[in-house]
Amino acid sequence: MGIRVFIDGQEGTTGLKIYELMSGRDDISLVPVDDRFRKDSAYKRERYDEADVVILCLPDLAAKEAVDLKPEARFLDASTAHRIEQNWVYGLPELTKQSRHSVSDAQYVSNPGCYPTGFLLAVKPLVDQDIVPTSQRLQVHAVSGYSGGGKKLIARYDAQRERLMDTRIYGLNLAHKHLPEMHCHAGLDHAPFFLPAVGPFYRGMVVKFALTKTDADRVYDAWTSKYEHEPFVRVLPTGGADILEDGFLSAELCNHTNRVDLLVSSNGEDAVVCAVLDNLGKGAASAAVQNLNLMLGIEESTGLRAFV
Repeated sequence: MGIRVFIDGQEGTTGLKIYELMSGRDDISLVPVDDRFRKDSAYKRERYDEADVVILCLPDLAAKEAVDLKPEARFLDASTAHRIEQNWVYGLPELTKQSRHSVSDAQYVSNPGCYPTGFLLAVKPLVDQDIVPTSQRLQVHAVSGYSGGGKKLIARYDAQRERLMDTRIYGLNLAHKHLPEMHCHAGLDHAPFFLPAVGPFYRGMVVKFALTKTDADRVYDAWTSKYEHEPFVRVLPTGGADILEDGFLSAELCNHTNRVDLLVSSNGEDAVVCAVLDNLGKGAASAAVQNLNLMLGIEESTGLRAFV
């Protein structure tokens, strides 16, 4: 039978995309699910028994309950439930020198959130090289395609597209659910101020923050040193060069890939840092496939694209 994987919650936005990315592969078999029983605990436990890895695409509470059903199984959790749990490995292979090895050996891996993926890959090398002091409280702004809101928000935008042709800011209570992992894994003393928004486009994302009195060349050098051999992280020329379209940086630049693009631009004194990714790709489903490949000892980039 070979390697077998069960996607619990494959009817959701992320689950469907993971299924799509994996369904054409001949090195992995997907454990079938009968929708009539997908919420039945005994039925689910039987499917877990059949799988080498269980991918959870469930709400947070349901993800925790799923792990309790069969704690000896190997889990890859796409929810926010376990992203700062000590006995779970944070599944961002590019984050530290140890991350990739830790994912490969782990029983429990938590797939990162979309916003944190962009933020962490941009900021962590800068913290490590003292370009961003650990005491600094950053102000982070981001905009995502509306697919990040799941089926209900997708349906709303599809039904009211003309009325929703603007950028809508949310998280105004400054308590977005991704903040704990942004704080935990960045190495900063304080969680950032984080203000996300939804744009009038289906997929794509840009995460950005400003740095005062910061040399853009130091930022660029820190990134290129860290990510020189990373196939899914691209450091753009300082200022953007030909990547920009009439001076505009598109949030859709990395769509349909597992890539993150990093950009720093400066006025000679202060700098702005941007990370662009596909919220459904490196921000969710393709990141899960990357982690799954590592967990199963398969070449990491199998089934994934850095460029369309």
